[in-house]
Amino acid sequence: MEVDDNEYGNSVAKNSGCSQQNQAEDYSNYDIVRATQYGAYKRCHELIEGGYDVNTLDKENVSLLHWAAINNRAEIVKYYLEKGAIVDRFGGDLNSTPLHWATRQGHLSMVVILMNYGADASLTDGEGCSCIHLAAQFGHTAIVAYLIAKGQDVDMLDKSGMTPLMWAAFRVFSHDPARLLLTFGASVNYADRCKKNSPLHWACQYGNQVVIKILVEAGANTEALNAKGETALDIALSLKNSSVIRWLRTARAERGIGHKHCLQVLTSKKSVRTNVMSIFPFVAVFVLGYIPELSLRWYYKLLLYLLAAGVAKLTIELFFDNNVSVVVPKYVSLATVFWLYTTWFICLLPYHSASAVPFIFALLSSAMFYNLWKSWRSDPGFISATRDEKYQTILEFAELQSISMNQFCSTCVVKRPIRSKHCSVCNKCVAKMDHHCPWINNCVGALNHKYFLAFLVFVLATLFLYIHSCALYWAHNCPWDFYVDGVTGIFSKIFTTSPWIGWTAINAAGHTIWVTPVLICQLYQITWLGMTTNERVNMTRYKHFQYSKQENGKIEYRSPFHRGCLKNLIDVLGCYCCGLFRPQNYDWRQKTDFIGEPPKMFAANPNARENLQFV
Repeated sequence: MEVDDNEYGNSVAKNSGCSQQNQAEDYSNYDIVRATQYGAYKRCHELIEGGYDVNTLDKENVSLLHWAAINNRAEIVKYYLEKGAIVDRFGGDLNSTPLHWATRQGHLSMVVILMNYGADASLTDGEGCSCIHLAAQFGHTAIVAYLIAKGQDVDMLDKSGMTPLMWAAFRVFSHDPARLLLTFGASVNYADRCKKNSPLHWACQYGNQVVIKILVEAGANTEALNAKGETALDIALSLKNSSVIRWLRTARAERGIGHKHCLQVLTSKKSVRTNVMSIFPFVAVFVLGYIPELSLRWYYKLLLYLLAAGVAKLTIELFFDNNVSVVVPKYVSLATVFWLYTTWFICLLPYHSASAVPFIFALLSSAMFYNLWKSWRSDPGFISATRDEKYQTILEFAELQSISMNQFCSTCVVKRPIRSKHCSVCNKCVAKMDHHCPWINNCVGALNHKYFLAFLVFVLATLFLYIHSCALYWAHNCPWDFYVDGVTGIFSKIFTTSPWIGWTAINAAGHTIWVTPVLICQLYQITWLGMTTNERVNMTRYKHFQYSKQENGKIEYRSPFHRGCLKNLIDVLGCYCCGLFRPQNYDWRQKTDFIGEPPKMFAANPNARENLQFV
C-alpha cells in the first residue's frame, strides 16, 4: 500500500528556496509553469492575458492549477479559477486533482479555497484514495477535521477498502488524526477488502504504540482475524515487538482473555476489578495496623504479615489493571479517613466527654465531607459541544481563520476558552483548569476550585484535631518524660500501649505532611501570583502572559489575571459577603480571548488588569 510521492517531491524541490528568493528578481523570462511555482503573479497574469490557455497541460501532464495548489499560491489559484481553470482536472503520474495535491502537502487554506470553488473531495486519485484518506495518512489533522465538517464520510473506503482510521494507524505515529476520527465516530473494527486487516492490525504491523493504545481504549476487537488468520497479537509476536506484545497481552487480560484460571469469570469483569481495587486500600490499611494489636507472639504476627503480603500480591496480579493509578489513590485517602473516624469514635471520643471537642470535630468533619463530595462529584468546568457546534468550530478555524491552532482542541473539537486545558485523564477540556487531582479523581477547575480549597483547609484542621486526640490518649495511658525516655522510649511506649492508635497517628501525620504544602502552594498561586497550577507550570507557552527581563538577566512572568491578593482570592471563592465583596464571576467556559493585547496594555498601565475584558 505504499504510495509513490516522486511527483510531489519533485514539485517541492522545484519550489525549495522560493521564500528565500530576492524580491527584486526578474521573473520576466519565466515560462508560465515556473512563474506559477514561484508565485510570480504579474508574470502569470501577463501570459494568461496574452492568450495562454489556463487548462493547458505541461509535458508532465500537469495543469497550472496543480502547480499553484501544491505551492500554496492562493492569489494565483483564484485568478486561474476565475479564468476558467478546471478545478477537478486530473493530472500527474498518480492521476490526481489539485485538491489531492494540496491535501498531501497539508495546505489547509488551499483546500478551503479549492472546495469553495467547487472541488470534489470525494474523487479518488490513481491510487484509489480520496482526500480524507490522503489527509489521514499524512497526518494533516486540521484537513481531516475540515473534510468531515464539509460532509465527507468518516469511514469512507478507498479502492482497497481502507478507511481513514486505517491509514492513520498505518502511517501516523501520534495521537491525531486517529483520536479525532474516533471522536467523530470512526469504526474501530472495519476490515479492509484485500488483507482483512482492522485498524489495530495495521497499527501492530508498523509498531504504532500510540494508536494501538487509543484503539484498544476505544474498544477495538483484539481477537479479530485477518485474511491470514492472524490476530493483532500474532502480528506483534511475529515482528518481536516486545512493548506492543506486553500492551496487547495486558489489554487481553483486562478483558478476561489469555489466562486460564478458576477466577477468570470474575477477573474478566471490569466492574469486579474496579470494586476490588476500591476495597483493597480499606483492607490493606486495617491489616497493616491491626496485626500488631493482636495478642500473639511476634513470629505469629510475622507469619500473618507474610500471608497478607501473599494474598495482596495475588489480588494485585489478578484484579489490578491499567486503571489502578486512577482508582486506587482516591480510595487510599478514603480508607485512611474511614479508619481514622472509626478509631476516633471508638477509642478517642471518651477522652473528650467533658469538652467541646466532639462538637468542633463534628462541625469540621461535616464541612470536610461536604467539600470533598463537591470536589469529587461536581463538574469542574468541562467544555462540551454538540456535533453541529463542532462542525462550526472547524469551519471557523479553517475558513474564517478566527481560531488559532493553540485555541483548537483536536480531541474535543472545540474552541478552547482562555485559561482552559485538555485533561488527558478525563479526556475533556476543562475551563480554568488548575490540575487533575488523583486523590479526588477529578479535575480542579473553574467550577470546583473553591470546594477543593475548602476541602484542604477542613481536612487539615480535622487531622490536627485527630493528632491532638491521640496526644490526649497517650497522656492518659502512657505518660512520658522526654529527658528520661528519649525518642526511642517514647515510641516504644506509644506502640506498646496501642499499636493501632500509633498506626492511625502515623497516617494522620502523613496526610498532614502532603496536605499542608499543597494548601500553601494553592494559596500562594491564587493570591500572590493570580495563576492556576497549569499556568504556573506552562506560563512560557502562553502568549497572553506578560514578562519582563530583570537586571540580573532573569525573566519574570506576570499573570494578566492578577487583580491583587484579596481580590484574587475573592474571585476564586466567589464570595459576596452581603455585597461587601464583588468577585468577577466570569463563565470561563465561554471566555475565549482578550479585547486588545494584554502584555502591551499592562506595560503601559499596570493597573489596567483590574478592568480586563474578555470576549
